[in-house]
Amino acid sequence: METKRILIAGGAGFLGSHLCDRFVKEGYHVIAMDNLLTGNIKNIEHLFPLPNFEYYHHDVTKFVHVPGKLDYILNFASPASPIDYLKMPIQTLKVGALGTHNLLGLAKDKKARILVASTSEVYGDPTVHPQPEEYWGNVNPVGPRGVYDEAKRFLESITMAYHNFHGVDTRIVRIFNTYGPRMRLNDGRALPAFMSQALNGQDLTVFGDGSQTRSFCYVDDLIEGIYRLLLSDYHLPVNIGNPQEITLQQFAEEIIALTGSKQKIVYHPLPKDDPKQRQPDITKARSILGWEPKVSRQDGLRITYEYFKTALLSNS
Repeated sequence: METKRILIAGGAGFLGSHLCDRFVKEGYHVIAMDNLLTGNIKNIEHLFPLPNFEYYHHDVTKFVHVPGKLDYILNFASPASPIDYLKMPIQTLKVGALGTHNLLGLAKDKKARILVASTSEVYGDPTVHPQPEEYWGNVNPVGPRGVYDEAKRFLESITMAYHNFHGVDTRIVRIFNTYGPRMRLNDGRALPAFMSQALNGQDLTVFGDGSQTRSFCYVDDLIEGIYRLLLSDYHLPVNIGNPQEITLQQFAEEIIALTGSKQKIVYHPLPKDDPKQRQPDITKARSILGWEPKVSRQDGLRITYEYFKTALLSNS
């Protein structure tokens, strides 16, 4: 049987590298593409000796050429944490717009199925809770987070346009907060921030009063959901995330208990447009994909803590 070929844009990033692992394991020929703006080559170095893995150093906002046939394309190229997109607002907008356009053009040319990575951020600071796919969102287009939120909203729009106008076989995943090994220690999101602060003997910084909620999904569960969505027949957006909601105050307390840290929690002003609630409605994922998260937060955090301990040691 002929080996399926898949291009994973953003393949050296946190999620992209886990997707590379999964598709290599499933017997695909995997081509990872990344310009390493926020990705890390160390995330995929272990795959370099394999005959069914290739790496292209390339920026998808420029014309994308891949020789030979392609069966699937995954678009995971984008800065994904507030610290990154506030530092790189133009690149974030460009990869959401030009990068997605280039990859959709490649999918059209190769007659490949393409799955694009959207985000719960398309819901903005939601007025509906939990958030179902039918909710249109509450986004400030000119606020500091607008560069990411609107880039992803455009990504969804152009993907549907290519589906409806050109007949391209498309999938859209809306990813909620995900954590696990290979997250960057300095990525600015709650979990790496809390863990690196605890490990470095610093107090844990909570923004606002800590009552805002998040729903944390372990990376292996998320990858399984994406895998199932890619191979499904469903082309409208699907939420993939863990519906178990927790306040950031409770989350910081869990990290302190896990790490045995003696640190306390300190409070800083809430950043502009920071969402107050975040919880996926995963009814569609359950019914269409037969998917729901399996890894408990307790188990996932323990594995992630071990990873961060090792990462901190190797960086010191």
